[in-house]
Amino acid sequence: MTAPSAIFDVMTIRAPAVAPELARDVARRLWGIDGDLRPLTGERDANFRLRAADGRQYVLKFANPAEDAGFRDMQVAALRHIARRAPDLPVPRVVALPDGGVEAPVALASGETCHVRLLSWIDGLPVGLSRRSAAQRAAAGEILGRLQDALSGFSHPASPPPIVWDLAHSLAMREVAEVLPPAVREALLPILDDFEAEVTPIQPQLRRQVVHNDFNHANILVDPNDHARIAGVIDFGDMAETAVVFDAAIAAHSQNGKDMPIAEAAGHMLRRYHGEWPLLPEEIAILPLLMATRAIMSVTLACYHHHAQPDNDHYAAAMSRISDRLAFVAELRDPATARCLRRACGAPS
Repeated sequence: MTAPSAIFDVMTIRAPAVAPELARDVARRLWGIDGDLRPLTGERDANFRLRAADGRQYVLKFANPAEDAGFRDMQVAALRHIARRAPDLPVPRVVALPDGGVEAPVALASGETCHVRLLSWIDGLPVGLSRRSAAQRAAAGEILGRLQDALSGFSHPASPPPIVWDLAHSLAMREVAEVLPPAVREALLPILDDFEAEVTPIQPQLRRQVVHNDFNHANILVDPNDHARIAGVIDFGDMAETAVVFDAAIAAHSQNGKDMPIAEAAGHMLRRYHGEWPLLPEEIAILPLLMATRAIMSVTLACYHHHAQPDNDHYAAAMSRISDRLAFVAELRDPATARCLRRACGAPS
């Protein structure tokens, strides 16, 4: 296999190794906060949950040294924009340094330098660990619609680097098709052909803005005492300036669960989302295909990264669920599913 394009590179770079002792010193020295630290999971960044002596909690984030400075600044600027435009939206807040700055360089034991910033902590249970329901999915649709509206006026001088998780770059998955298990490759290629035929020609005309781009079961938090109430939306690290309907498709595809078929589950979310942020007819028409594209991209990238990092337990675990995930892709490709999804948005099926 020839080397895939640079768009895949950042996904194969591991999170920096940050000792808890260093993290504790950084929090004390830069923000004047002394407290307990607990490591958090993260694909590209090293994150810690910081609990101060007064009970307040934060996320201390050490960005991957490979992350573009302009993209880091865009994430901070977007969160501040949301705080001004929609202060009641439950998203993290940026905690400034005493001098008014938002991040600082930190030298690691490896000799690398990474940049650290502090965010407010949002208490909640990830949706993937919650009791799923129609009410919860509708609440998620409302929050995403409000988030789209809050970001609709946002712009930033930095041009964010292309990110492999942006559906705009779906066709790049062909570059890694050789290393995929045959069943995954056979599911992937027809979907990419349909994407190229149906989405690529209209992509320049689709509504665009900066979006969250990863509104999934790990990044949506619910109230532990009321699983139908959304407590927060976290992890803006995959933000992209792209077609807004791509964000809706990512969120809708993430509504799957064992309690109901995906058409019904996504329908509850999309119906409320459409009420907050009305989708246009041309966006509704491609939504089922976009959901299937996101689903097969997820399987494809797990397989590719397992190939590139066979010793990474995160991707090894994902490989054990491939048959279930391919069944989910097939369900999304069912014409009956597509009809239900379009009806949920008020379009003829």
